[in-house]
Amino acid sequence: MLEGFLTSSEGSSLYFFGAGNVLRVDRATDLRVLDTFLNDNKNAYLFVTLSYDLKNQMEQLESRLIDFTEYPDLVCWNAPYVVEIHSDFSFTFLQGKRDHYSEHKVHETISKLKSEPAMLPTLNFRSRISKTEYIQNIQQIQQEIQQGNVYEMNFCQDFFADDVPSFDPWDLFKRQYTLTKAPFSAFFQMDEFRVFCGSPERFLQKTGDELISQPIKGTIRRGKDALEDQELKTRLLNDPKERSENVMIVDLVRNDLSRIAAKNSVKVDELFGVHTFETVHHLISTISCKVKPDTSFSSILKATFPMGSMTGAPKISAMQLTEKMESFKRGLYSGSIGYFKPNGDFDFNVVIRSFVQNLKTNRISCAVGSAITNQAVAESEYDECMVKVRKMVQLFGDDQRF
Repeated sequence: MLEGFLTSSEGSSLYFFGAGNVLRVDRATDLRVLDTFLNDNKNAYLFVTLSYDLKNQMEQLESRLIDFTEYPDLVCWNAPYVVEIHSDFSFTFLQGKRDHYSEHKVHETISKLKSEPAMLPTLNFRSRISKTEYIQNIQQIQQEIQQGNVYEMNFCQDFFADDVPSFDPWDLFKRQYTLTKAPFSAFFQMDEFRVFCGSPERFLQKTGDELISQPIKGTIRRGKDALEDQELKTRLLNDPKERSENVMIVDLVRNDLSRIAAKNSVKVDELFGVHTFETVHHLISTISCKVKPDTSFSSILKATFPMGSMTGAPKISAMQLTEKMESFKRGLYSGSIGYFKPNGDFDFNVVIRSFVQNLKTNRISCAVGSAITNQAVAESEYDECMVKVRKMVQLFGDDQRF
């Protein structure tokens, strides 16, 4: 049984289930296979996952890092049943016949969503690199910046646990969503894989001929009361480092979109917008364009993927440096999960704050990263990553020591 679940900022969710027609590409060699699948399954709701290493099909790049999760480069799924579950747990069938089987399955899932999640097994997560190695890597990245090879790089590290006991995946998804209330959360299980994503970030949304991207660069915690909350929002908005990181990515996204945009249509709709979430405030900018007529999805991906907020700038140089500096193949982390509507509109997130579980290897992974600039302080960046990842892995027990 394949299952997929996508939340939205509007409060409703999309629930996909059933075997259906699936395109699974473990190692992509030609993106035209995706366009062919989309064309063969048009006028349908499609659930899609895009791994970071699709970058190797966008540019002259390669990946020689160890693939610990083994997640496919590409999954595109025409689910037999797609149901919109509303905030009051009423539901509407969007795809597939409403019969005894499908209605029972939806009621079963809603019951899981409404029930109190069970306790998760206690796991001990480990990092693939030490704090000392992390700081040395940051110093080396800053040397690359000083030499003019990159301006900014998103450096990531992987945390993992082995010998994972059996648990109900809906319990983890519910606990994760309760923690983050992230508008672009997702759950997906297929074959030997489970994905639990608590993303607050939109990669791309297409509505008609309009395409928007909303990169996040800049984060600060929530305050203990309304006064401190406002003070922290003001501090975030006026932080020179955060603004510098944000505007670099805005420029990168503008350049990406210009490759597939109608003439003079690229614009910045919001710069340095402070958006509030359950546990943090984020600095989010919105960039939009009008897409040229008859532009294929693979052409849009080649222009924009991977998203600049997860690479750095210049994008190609940053990705090349990533391969030298990081200790793991990112896989789905830094990639995207989303869906197509029957009319061709789509919405995709950025895969961050996520777990990827491989049931064959009995391992679960949780990666984390931050943007490194010349102004970055290695100790502070390390501490920021530890705060991010501990909130995630403590779902499996408070006593996490890295």
